[in-house]
Amino acid sequence: MLNPNRREFILQSAGALGAVAILPNLGLGAYRTAAPVSVGLVGAGRQGRLILAELAKIEQVKVAAICDTDASRRESGSKRAAGSEAFADHKAMLDKLKDLSAVVIATPTHLHKQIALDCLAAGKHVYCEAPLAHTVEDCRAIAAAAAGAGKQVFACGFEGRSNPIYKLARTFFRSDAVRDFVSAEAQSFKKESWRFPAPPGSDAAREKAENWRLDPAISTGLAGELGAQQFDVVHWYLNKLPTSVFGTGAVLAQNDGREVADSIHCNFGFESNARFAFSASVGNSYGGRFEVLRGTNAAIKLAWTHGWMFKEADAPTQGWEVYANRQQFFNDEGITLIADATKLAEQGNLKEGVGLPNKSLYYALADFLMSVTENKPVACDAATGAKSTIVAILANQAVVKNQILTIDPALFSF
Repeated sequence: MLNPNRREFILQSAGALGAVAILPNLGLGAYRTAAPVSVGLVGAGRQGRLILAELAKIEQVKVAAICDTDASRRESGSKRAAGSEAFADHKAMLDKLKDLSAVVIATPTHLHKQIALDCLAAGKHVYCEAPLAHTVEDCRAIAAAAAGAGKQVFACGFEGRSNPIYKLARTFFRSDAVRDFVSAEAQSFKKESWRFPAPPGSDAAREKAENWRLDPAISTGLAGELGAQQFDVVHWYLNKLPTSVFGTGAVLAQNDGREVADSIHCNFGFESNARFAFSASVGNSYGGRFEVLRGTNAAIKLAWTHGWMFKEADAPTQGWEVYANRQQFFNDEGITLIADATKLAEQGNLKEGVGLPNKSLYYALADFLMSVTENKPVACDAATGAKSTIVAILANQAVVKNQILTIDPALFSF
């Protein structure tokens, strides 16, 4: 795939890959659907608000409905999406708005399944936030329903697969630029409580519902709610799923009576004996969120809006490196991976193009809408999303039990 003799390689590769997710004449900063799309949003909480902000950037997309069981969130969502109709129940929304094209599901994870099944049964295209569900059984049920949905599009919101920088970096990873896989590591560190106040006057049940992430009966923990996105990146790059996972975790920072660990470590094994290590905490922010994949010729570091490649001293020179932008990291020099570099180079803005202008969520939603309007394959279908979610569910189980679990490959047969 690499052409070491051509100076333009990194520019041409980046530009071509950028065009996979974004219409090429619009660049990375804007997207326009091929036809008008009417969208309903189910779940207008924190993630729902982020989704509304990204959908507002995409031309020809109209958010026609906001659905949430909470009146204040419905009202707030409807104000953000001017002209939308508010619903307290997704079935009422589906019954009334027959011309709704697509539904985006952004409810708590344990509520995804029934909403997804109802939307598919109503003939709607569906984008479901990741992780896909909170149990293996629910993942399998959604995957089966999506497989039997005919022409309807079902996308699972694993955002790395739509991220232009991640797609660019994967071409390097799958080539001699990185070569033989050695190991991977990832982390997600952000200091936050994970506990949210319920509206004034709420009873204990309402407060528990607001803090579903801290309910061990339904929560997938840090492994699911944070790690699943990063696990999927590793699965996608390797084209492999792990065969075992060891997990450990504890409440170390947020001593407020919670039972769900606020700091965890997971170690995944693969048939090739390669390893992938993951750490997460809501007790400290140092280092933030990133993934590193190491090969015999280079390592790639990905940080969602940025990416770098670090070549080994003994790796063969391929020619294009001498023209690439670079950044210094302590004693290491990283080659910056720039999506849509061809367009930026033509404009003389290559250095300014380092990093993405939008969140990964934007590109994932844009990919979904491209699939809806142009009949193109989704970046992450239900079966693929189910597999990465199942790995995350098992990782959380390993953390809770403080043990190693063997991952039965039969779980990934749908």
